[in-house]
Amino acid sequence: MLGSAGVAGAVVLLEVVSRTGLVDETALPPASDVLREAGRLALDEEFRVDVGATLTAWFGGLALAVLVAVPLGVLLGSVPLLGVPARALVELLRPVPSVALIPLAIILFGDPTRMKMSLVFYACLWPILINTLYALRDVDPVAKDSLRGFGFGTPSVLWRVSLPSAAPFIATGVRIAASVALIVVISTELLAGGVDGVGIYLAATQSGGGRSDLLLAGAVWAGGLGLLANGVLLGLERIMFRWHTARVEGVA
Repeated sequence: MLGSAGVAGAVVLLEVVSRTGLVDETALPPASDVLREAGRLALDEEFRVDVGATLTAWFGGLALAVLVAVPLGVLLGSVPLLGVPARALVELLRPVPSVALIPLAIILFGDPTRMKMSLVFYACLWPILINTLYALRDVDPVAKDSLRGFGFGTPSVLWRVSLPSAAPFIATGVRIAASVALIVVISTELLAGGVDGVGIYLAATQSGGGRSDLLLAGAVWAGGLGLLANGVLLGLERIMFRWHTARVEGVA
């Protein structure tokens, strides 16, 4: 309820600021006009195609990052001989922004969807990998030693203790990466162009003089997609890791 009240208050504030002339209405249209245009976009077939193209690249790049980063993180986090040398390489590549690689991606991948997926994959790889590495490093050593004391080997300790303990934190890394992925895919569409995508739509709204209401309406949908993705992943976390959620809420 408090979150809804905050959103409603922001909408009312933007409406008042625009209607009273504190800000040029052509630069910042009233919130009611933006929301009306956002509602019309839901019925626009071309915009739904744009949303589908963005979601395809978003999900494809994110899924590929999960498939690569989680096993790689488990390997590097479980074998110190590999993890220590690899950490320097990870810290070197992690700060490189994905948008800086757009020219290279255009050269390597002719297809716009594959280009966007490659950049999303690169951006999502690091938060998932880092969360996996640190989650495995922080597993309770007493629990691992106890299992070893009962005669279990390293694979059993990894499967029975390390992975269940690290899984909620890996899921958090995936959720963070999902938000990053949406930013990257829309930014790539804005900068690199293409045929379909929410970023393509946002760029098109500024042609021929530009319409701020349509731009902001598209931005509302972009924010809504991010909110929906975060909500779905958070719900899956609560279902899959009830024990972890109950423990965290109990401590809080």
